[in-house]
Amino acid sequence: MLAKGNFYNTLIETRGDSGALQEKMEETVQKFLENETDMNKPGMLLGKIQGGKTRAFIGIIALAFDNGYDMAIILTKGTKALARQTHARLKKDFHDFIDDDMIKLYDILNIPDRLPGYILRQKLIMIVKKETNNLERIIRMIVQRYPDLSDRKVLIIDDEADFASIGFARRREGSIELRRIASQIDELRRKVRKSDFLEVTATPYSLYLQPEDTTIPTRGGQFIFEPVRPAFTVLLPVYETYIGGDFFFGESSEEDSIAHYVYEEVPLEELDALRREDGRVFKIEDCLTHRRVQVLRRGIVNFIVGACVRRIQQGKSQRRREKYSFVVHTEQARGAHEWQVEVVARMNELLMYYANHNLAMLSELVRESYDDLSKSISIIDTPPEYEEVFQEVLTALKEDSLMIRKVNSDSAVEELLDDNGELELSAPLNVFIGGQILDRGVTIRNFIGFYYGRRPRRFQQDTVLQHSRIYGNRPREDLAVTRFYTALGIYSTLQRINEFDNALREAFERGAHAGVVFIRKDSSNRILPCSPNKISISSTTTLRAGMRMLPIGFQTDYIKNIRDIIKELDIIILGQMPDVGKPFLIEFATAESIIDMIAETLVMELDWDWEAFKSCIEFLSKNTENEERRGKIWCLVRTERNLSRIRPGDGRFSDNPDTGSTDTNPAREIAVDVPALILIRQNGSAGIGWRDHPFWWPVLIPPQRTATMIFASQTADVD
Repeated sequence: MLAKGNFYNTLIETRGDSGALQEKMEETVQKFLENETDMNKPGMLLGKIQGGKTRAFIGIIALAFDNGYDMAIILTKGTKALARQTHARLKKDFHDFIDDDMIKLYDILNIPDRLPGYILRQKLIMIVKKETNNLERIIRMIVQRYPDLSDRKVLIIDDEADFASIGFARRREGSIELRRIASQIDELRRKVRKSDFLEVTATPYSLYLQPEDTTIPTRGGQFIFEPVRPAFTVLLPVYETYIGGDFFFGESSEEDSIAHYVYEEVPLEELDALRREDGRVFKIEDCLTHRRVQVLRRGIVNFIVGACVRRIQQGKSQRRREKYSFVVHTEQARGAHEWQVEVVARMNELLMYYANHNLAMLSELVRESYDDLSKSISIIDTPPEYEEVFQEVLTALKEDSLMIRKVNSDSAVEELLDDNGELELSAPLNVFIGGQILDRGVTIRNFIGFYYGRRPRRFQQDTVLQHSRIYGNRPREDLAVTRFYTALGIYSTLQRINEFDNALREAFERGAHAGVVFIRKDSSNRILPCSPNKISISSTTTLRAGMRMLPIGFQTDYIKNIRDIIKELDIIILGQMPDVGKPFLIEFATAESIIDMIAETLVMELDWDWEAFKSCIEFLSKNTENEERRGKIWCLVRTERNLSRIRPGDGRFSDNPDTGSTDTNPAREIAVDVPALILIRQNGSAGIGWRDHPFWWPVLIPPQRTATMIFASQTADVD
């Protein structure tokens, strides 16, 4: 029977936890009392990036203490900053209990040489970084120094857990070995007689990417690898003010949404220019005028103007004027960080000079930013007058209000943390420039600008999502002045990752990954269901009922190269259409031939996999219970369309050749058990960005009965 006692009741009353959060915390502890968990069958607490996971597991610790648990061991990512942040959160939430000698909180590195019995009889919370020396310390403490602790009931919490790190690692020469950290955690569990194990994560995808039970070679001989499967999964509720990928990559297509104005493209040549100093590319004294850093310049000015707008709004409503932050995260190399700090510092110096000597130049920059930000501000409020904003910016620059900090090491982060373990905002305007250290769970408050340019050879789902520090509790007023700057290819990849993330979350809500179909093409060109470990996340296509799949980001080839192909397509497509505008069925082979011909006419500028596109059509058309329509596709043909290549206003590629009421909705209505393919003939005139020749644009609509499907255009070994 679950007991809600002094620890838990006091905590939730003090914090004012929502009923939905309480329900999930109580469900977790109840499942611990009912289930046996271990390293291979942990409990899993699944939340969103910056979605309140720490708050939840602290509540779970309090409730566990009310239900017979004596000790909590929290395993954090291997950084001092995150360990300190976790310590600060626990100290704040358990402050009264710590003062009343009911709970003792320690970082494993700072435990006194001897703990008297008076302390050992209290509830203990130990923070242990997932690092070999730290884990050895906690094992020695329990086994050698205080063996009585091994008889206590212990809750082990693996914070920011990544299932990929639990079982095994691929060595450079190709063999697989048990990870040292995983084996130490397993040893810790075996030294404690009564324990439960909770994984806390926002990125559980490696559950899907593990091999089946298998014997693998290790340095010590043979090892039976057993995939980690949770004994239970509890999904944390998404709080009302949470902003995540659905805002940045879903709502962005809606012109009446703030999200429509958030993203701005960064040219790849600009990211290259910010890797290292090169006077042949641009001279630093030209940083406020040179085209090679125009987006970063606009980003810094937007940040200053946006923060000033918010501070004006707060002053008028008699609220505290907040401090704001902007993050530059493009490279891991420290040399790049040094150069970026120099560039931003010079921009700031020149802006300050303009504020004192060249108001016309400053006004031009501020006006451009004001006009841009006003588009999104106007959706929810009336922007302050330009002159008022300009005067606020002028004051901020004259008072030297912008602080630039380089954050590329544990020690750098630790020096910047405030009493709450968050990055300290020491000035009204704060720019943080760094690399991977910025993604490791560090909380950054009032984050309204993100200049992102990480370009790994292979995007890893878990890692990229952890970079998303811009997710979290974001007031709508802040979102109205928020801007996200990255290359178009990176943005496209992030969109795909968000689709994958949503698909798997929906699957978890249904239980395990029931309903998700993992498929790939084998060497015989057959499309088959496959084990999830055959999937390479960087080459996945996600399909769900209700979505659209279409190529985006292309130009037509030159007229001389495509004239004959377009004529042939016109004959094939228009010749099969029985009635103008009416849907009709075609064989998959015909659809495949049409797609191949269309692919020859388009020059892709963004990543697009034509083979995956055809394979998805084939799978959806052939895997239906309707035998009469098996292998067929509904086809809707539309002509005489004139969509601009670039969307007016934001400079992004157009992505809506189909109109909802006349194209998409009718296609969804008929796509019940086989897919619908909308073929749209664009006139392609030069006046709207094309090469003055017609072309065909395909849009795939999956059937209503489609199970969530992850298609791998490439297979991959687990690593």
